Amino acid sequence: MIRTQTAVPVSPAAVPAAGYRQVAATGVSTAFGTFGELLQGVLPEEDGNFLVTLPVARWSMARFEMRAEQPGLEVWPPHKKKALRLTSMILEDEGLPAAGLLRIDSTLPEGKGLASSSADLVATARAVANALGVPMPPRRIEGYLARIEPTDGVLYDAVVAFHHRSVRLRAKLGSLPSMAVVGVDEGGAVDTVAFNNIPKPFTAADKREYARLLDRVTGAVAARDLAEVGRVATASARMNQVLRHKWSLEPMTGICQEVGGLGVVVGHSGTTLGILMDTEAPDCPARLAAAAQLCQELVGNVTVYRTLSFH
Repeated sequence: MIRTQTAVPVSPAAVPAAGYRQVAATGVSTAFGTFGELLQGVLPEEDGNFLVTLPVARWSMARFEMRAEQPGLEVWPPHKKKALRLTSMILEDEGLPAAGLLRIDSTLPEGKGLASSSADLVATARAVANALGVPMPPRRIEGYLARIEPTDGVLYDAVVAFHHRSVRLRAKLGSLPSMAVVGVDEGGAVDTVAFNNIPKPFTAADKREYARLLDRVTGAVAARDLAEVGRVATASARMNQVLRHKWSLEPMTGICQEVGGLGVVVGHSGTTLGILMDTEAPDCPARLAAAAQLCQELVGNVTVYRTLSFH
């Protein structure tokens, strides 16, 4: 089955919450996900684990309702325990009881390498802050998330280089023209925390190559050079095979070449792969349809995503 998914983000603007310590207040916010990473690896430096984000038009939305008259903190769906823990941490720091209801609605599948957990947590932090009427800048969110799990760089409205293990921004690289991603899922799920505990078998030469690839993608984003972005993404996907092998990578690379795609992007710690397509290229609809058909025949499932551009 081929599916095209679109979503409309809810504004993350703060909800006025004057007098929240006496009455219930509600905050709502969102965070986007990513389609894997344009680049992920290890640099030849201390705390060298890094990634480069590829934001896509799928979101997590969090809604937090203060309920001081009803002690106890709840989350829905119940398995979103990390978001519940984050909410408790924020309330404790604000000197408030752990009381309220957190609801998360997400269009990001879990365990696939689409930053679903990161989006849940960022949306939660913003929603709770909106309900309380307190500031929640990115650095404060990073401080919380570093205590919970490795995190993607979805706090920032840009393509960013991000140190996901230590949860800190390396650099904002800029924005790219919107692209289509013809995505497939090899199946199963990956636990991000467990994956990041796996020793990485990258050599000193590999780390130097990752530094070169980071320089290349930094320049490509600045120049809005989609062809070079695609080449870096494909190179990173291939280097990641020693860490998490994807059986469909080389066939997907062949399809990409056949349909005139830009490159192949993967969830380095997930199960997804996608062909990057320039939506401004001649005959893009026909190329997109051909890519989707060939990917469907190869893997048996296809979802088409759109990447986000920022102003």
